[in-house]
Amino acid sequence: MSIVVTGATGKLGRHVVEQLLEKVPADQVTAVVRTPEKAADLAERGVRLAVADYNAPETFDGLFAAGDKVLLISGNEFDKGRPAQHQVVIDAAKAAGVALLAYTSAPGSLTAALADDHRVTEEALLTSGLPYVLLRNGWYHENYTENLAPVLEHDAVVAAAGEGRVSSASRADYAAAAVAVLTGEGHENRTYELGGDTAWSFAEYAAELSRQTGRDITYNAVTPEALTSILTGAGLPEPLAAVFAGVDVSIEKGELEVTTGDLSRLAGRPTTPLAEAIATALKG
Repeated sequence: MSIVVTGATGKLGRHVVEQLLEKVPADQVTAVVRTPEKAADLAERGVRLAVADYNAPETFDGLFAAGDKVLLISGNEFDKGRPAQHQVVIDAAKAAGVALLAYTSAPGSLTAALADDHRVTEEALLTSGLPYVLLRNGWYHENYTENLAPVLEHDAVVAAAGEGRVSSASRADYAAAAVAVLTGEGHENRTYELGGDTAWSFAEYAAELSRQTGRDITYNAVTPEALTSILTGAGLPEPLAAVFAGVDVSIEKGELEVTTGDLSRLAGRPTTPLAEAIATALKG
């Protein structure tokens, strides 16, 4: 039996593997990667590596074994048909008879186009007959704190989210929830709506940035159309810029405010405050 993590060298996958190694022996963890060189450090620690690519279905043949618990981390190639990529993993898991397939999805309340691929994948997983867990991850702090350069350059937070609030948390928090599911019992066929303990508005985000930097950083609320234009001007493809603007529209509607408490409950601790994530990013 192994705990198998796809996308194991990605930003979320790394956190999951690191936290798994705190709970189970390394030889019980299999990291699925496209580039084994990026996981050389994990292999040195005893983690088993499996080289596979969502875009090459044959690479998943025989990768899973009966009894495995699998974490399918959603792909980030928005232009390559993510549901088809995810279906490759679901089919391979079903053929092997895995014990559990957990999938990192999006909040059930999210209506933005970004959620479409996740809904299709969820439906495929539910119809597969596999024991499943839907980890409906809310927004990551790092979606904002990893890209502070333009904010600090212009002393402005620009978003099309109005006064909407975001229940974000750190990637490490979401990883802790995934690890709890993969190493625990009684999670089969459950759906968890995951989000940070404390929701924040973009005005509050700007105020916290101001407090920590000693600068006057304002929140510049714009229309979705204006945000799309700004993002394309910064080099983002127009379809992807429109997706991000659509997320802000959902935020304004309250669709990324999560109040279930599932994340801190699974993680066994409070979620990381936004202020802490900002402090870490500013030090970096």
